[in-house]
Amino acid sequence: MTTTIDYADVVERLISQTRTPPACHTGTLVRLVGMTLEARGIMAPLGALCEIEGNSGNKISAEVVGFNDQTLFLMPFTEPIGIGPGAAVRVLANSSEARLGDALLGRVIDAFGQPLDGGPVPDCPDKLALLGLPLNPMERGPINQILDVGVKAINGLLTMGRGQRIGLIAGSGVGKSSLLGMITRFTKADVVVIGLIGERGREVQAFINEVLGPEGRAKSIVIAAPANVSPVMRLKATHLTHVIAEYFRDQGKNVLMLMDSLTRVAHAQREIGLAIGEPPTAKGYPPSVFALLPNLIERTGVGRHGYGAITAIYTVLAEGDDAQDPIVDIARASLDGQVMLSRKLADAAHYPAIDLNGSISRVMQDLLPADELKLANRVRRLWSLYQQNQDLISVGAYEMGSNPEIDQAIALRTQLEAFLVQDMHAEVDHATTRQNIRQLLGL
Repeated sequence: MTTTIDYADVVERLISQTRTPPACHTGTLVRLVGMTLEARGIMAPLGALCEIEGNSGNKISAEVVGFNDQTLFLMPFTEPIGIGPGAAVRVLANSSEARLGDALLGRVIDAFGQPLDGGPVPDCPDKLALLGLPLNPMERGPINQILDVGVKAINGLLTMGRGQRIGLIAGSGVGKSSLLGMITRFTKADVVVIGLIGERGREVQAFINEVLGPEGRAKSIVIAAPANVSPVMRLKATHLTHVIAEYFRDQGKNVLMLMDSLTRVAHAQREIGLAIGEPPTAKGYPPSVFALLPNLIERTGVGRHGYGAITAIYTVLAEGDDAQDPIVDIARASLDGQVMLSRKLADAAHYPAIDLNGSISRVMQDLLPADELKLANRVRRLWSLYQQNQDLISVGAYEMGSNPEIDQAIALRTQLEAFLVQDMHAEVDHATTRQNIRQLLGL
């Protein structure tokens, strides 16, 4: 069921539920440049919610995204149709808050917490600032529990821990969403929070019906802000995804948070930054993008003294399959590991198309006993040796007996591929994966 939302009415309702609005200062709209509205005669901080009323009485809502001297830069949540010079601008609230509670479970909501599934507005008793509160790094608990994600290649060779932050990095059409769906279905978690940010609108319903299913949806919260909505809406949906995950983590729950995709979040911030005059840097991204992404990632992880954890999985789009893309680079630097997906493997119908050569889990050595870690590294080395010498092997230039390790890699090639390939509906737990590795190596 499709729901049409009047965001001016939504903002008014949220303000009335949360706090008394500030004194009603009224300014005047003086200019529209691209996606940005400029207003004067009004004072408001960054992040403030405003209402703009046109001469014909129509209203839209906007957020303060910058200022210059006495001029405020506003970005509307919807198209500013019917808004012209001299329109009245009124401050509704100085900051954004989110309504939170168990009523969100099983729901599909937008950036304002309004239902997209045709159900009633969730009745949530608690409220928190949308930007959350920073955690003291000395108060965080350690990552010392294995997280079973049900995918052999990750369980066995890229072992994840509860509270880890990891990226799924690939170009378009390589299988990021399919792998994300496998992890969503197979991972044992108390609550699953899913942010679908900047993706195609049709994927929202497909993800819910085909990936989650009725059982998965019961413990999940989906926050959707597709590509056709305003960049400020996409950013608000991103922050809402994180604050919901933080809320349940602070209740001591094991939270799985999935963000598809971190690259689209960067695109939203780029649109806003360039619109208000930030200088472009690498690939046109302004400095605010490189400040935003690490701040988002640091909101996840293990909570205070190990009390609850958010295991965060972010998909990262390597534009043009460029592994040195600036967003890919900052994600690798900020996350606790990455799973690289290979177009070459995907073209060969090798799914999930996980490229072990570019993938790593930075907490794996802290989670596995020494003997299991040694076996996992042995499998990785055999796979890497075959990949490095594949051209020589294919043309018959490699002579058997020249290198015992390469000989073993060639002998086990078929078994290695069989181990790494997995049907997207077949779950393989951590214990079974360990047994498979021992059998693969003849132990």
